[in-house]
Amino acid sequence: MSEQEREYLESIEADEWKSIKDKASLITELKAAATNTMLKDQRMNIRIGKKDLEGIKTRALEEGIPYQTLVASIIHKYVNGKLKEVM
Repeated sequence: MSEQEREYLESIEADEWKSIKDKASLITELKAAATNTMLKDQRMNIRIGKKDLEGIKTRALEEGIPYQTLVASIIHKYVNGKLKEVM
């Protein structure tokens, strides 16, 4: 059993899990939140250096996503204070 699985088991045995009474309502609410998070209703045009664009495209290829999606994700994380600097 992995460490994470062991932690889940201990949590369940300690009765830390609570049943959701209105699961359908919660699912609807979470779907709406996900849709709003991914909504792309604005266009932005920027000019960047060739090397930077090549680097973005390379990183996106490594991640298996379109480079525009990677850029949008980076901007979203920055705006929400979740972009972490890697040294």
